[in-house]
Order: sequence, then structure tokens, then C-alpha cells
Amino acid sequence: MKDWADLIGRIFIAFMFLNEAMDAMFHKTKNIETLLAYGIDWRPNLLINVSIVFLILGGVMVLLGYFSRLGATFLLLYWIPFTFIVYSYWNDPEELRRFHALMFSRNLALCAGLLFIIANGSGKFSVRRLIHTMRLPK
Repeated sequence: MKDWADLIGRIFIAFMFLNEAMDAMFHKTKNIETLLAYGIDWRPNLLINVSIVFLILGGVMVLLGYFSRLGATFLLLYWIPFTFIVYSYWNDPEELRRFHALMFSRNLALCAGLLFIIANGSGKFSVRRLIHTMRLPK
């Protein structure tokens, strides 16, 4: 049961971040405008491109279970700053505070899932295990 839970959890987490990467690619100019609105004006185009690379690489690595710890680290490097910048509910007006507090909590739960992947690896159903257990003819 644990192995299936590892696989399904990795699929769900990877879907979340790959969906985020697709959104970032298709709405790149709006994301750059959002970065500028948050006061992040140091090379916003570069930051968006690096974010997309981290999201795609990390999402695929977690999904396949091949170097999933590295992939989860890439995703954490993107997700933690994103969470604290976008959902800083303690600075928001009262009408947004409850919604942003919920989104902040959701993102911290995703960080916890990524930390579980970093701590436990990808589990039994992974490409990495498949490659390392294959027997090649002599």
C-alpha cells in the first residue's frame, strides 16, 4: 500500500507543478507584470524562465521517480519564495487576508509533500528503481 501511495502522491504533486509550468509559459507577459507589481524588477524575464525550467525539470523528475529528491529540491527552491511573496497574508488588506492565509497553508502543505519526497525518495514504483534492478545479459 505504501508503494502505491508514494506513486499516486508523486503523480498528484507533479501534476500540480507541471500545470504551474504550463500556466507560466502561456501567460508569461502577465506573470512578468505580476512580478513588477510585487516590486521584483531584477530581470523578471530571466526569473520567469528559470522558474519554468525548475518547474518542468522538478515536475518530470518527481513524476518519473528518477532523481526525485533533486526534482523535489528544485520545486522547493521555486515554491517557498513564491509562497512567501505572493501569499504574505499578514500584509494584505482584511478582505484578502482569509483567502491568502488558506492559500499560504495549502502551499506549505505542498512543501511538506516535497520534503517527504526528499526524505523518503521515490519508492518502489519509479524509473530509478527500474533502471537499477534491470538485469542485462552478459
